Amino acid sequence: MTARAADRVRYDRATASLDAPLAVVDLEAFDANADDLVRRAGGKPVRVASKSVRCRALLERVLAKDGFAGVMSFTLAESLWLARSGFDDVLLAYPSADRSGFAELAGDPKLAAAVTVMVDDVAQLDLIDSARDGGGEVVRVCLELDTSLKLLGGRVRVGALRSPLHSPAQVADVARAVARRPGFRLVGIMAYEGHIAGVGDSVAGRPFRSRAVRLMQAAARRELVERRAAVVRAVRAVAPDLEFVNGGGTGSVQHTAAEDAVTEIAAGSGLYVPRLFDNYTSFSGRPAALFAQPVVRRPGVGVVTVLGGGYPASGVAGGDRLPVPYLPEGLRYDPQEGPGEVQTPLLGSPADDLLIGDKVWFRHAKAGELCERFDTLHLIEGDRVTATVPTYRGEGRTFL
Repeated sequence: MTARAADRVRYDRATASLDAPLAVVDLEAFDANADDLVRRAGGKPVRVASKSVRCRALLERVLAKDGFAGVMSFTLAESLWLARSGFDDVLLAYPSADRSGFAELAGDPKLAAAVTVMVDDVAQLDLIDSARDGGGEVVRVCLELDTSLKLLGGRVRVGALRSPLHSPAQVADVARAVARRPGFRLVGIMAYEGHIAGVGDSVAGRPFRSRAVRLMQAAARRELVERRAAVVRAVRAVAPDLEFVNGGGTGSVQHTAAEDAVTEIAAGSGLYVPRLFDNYTSFSGRPAALFAQPVVRRPGVGVVTVLGGGYPASGVAGGDRLPVPYLPEGLRYDPQEGPGEVQTPLLGSPADDLLIGDKVWFRHAKAGELCERFDTLHLIEGDRVTATVPTYRGEGRTFL
């Protein structure tokens, strides 16, 4: 029996009394993945990206482990909710235009001490000031550096369209604007190298593309090491008491951690290990988060139909954004239908061994987006469900 087949036996046994659709997290795999992130971080603390987890119980579990410190959130409303729930170090990874949220932040000393907001434009400071509604608390600010690789004099750009702050001078200018502005304190710098951390460099069946990605990422790392260090020097000249410099992502933890300028690493998807991480040479993890759909039809030989399953991930539409049938091994989508909102036909010889009501297990393309589809996660240890915990959705929190 293969390891995957053994996992299927465990998951089926653990959830035998539960009706699908359902979602699970294998705690042994989750904890092993957490340990691997800490190992790759080489002694630097790992800040957990909540977008990739979206479950308070699992955020608390991983933050209780040595090597993890702080949360990286994705909306201001989420940041305030987490801070009110007892998380005392929350870095908002994206700029916000949530005026009511900023009024709440500026009016509450506990929230203001726990939450750091992201800025890459002086206009964002104006918006925060206009939203204060009399709140006088000092707002903690982090500046985001654009990590993209620019070639041919800037005519070619590789990387996400995020911050407009690319050069040390640009970041230092905004740092000075924050330092001069009453009611704000500059405490950090963030730089997410998505083109390195979030792009697989070993895509099955595409050796030339994989080689090109590896060459691009090597060049991007060399350029960013020097530029990030220069940015940090420039900002520390303005704000000597800078508390942190955050960088990384699951796919680049060990490379970013090796930079002297970086003080902490951001990661989250590596806890669940969704299918997009199957295409990396820099690390391998254990799939920890899965969802199951029930077999509801047997249309013919080599075919079963499961209920639902059409849960595409965000990003450029394509096959790599779809969930993948995982257990039993050997199932595939019908190319004429793919995964559907209400039903999904699956092809392959394992279909003939599946009965009405049996579970087919899937992996989502991304990590936390799975939790937008399910109210609860069943936590599995061995062949038992030992706890059932709410996702953000299960707590009535849909932040985006």
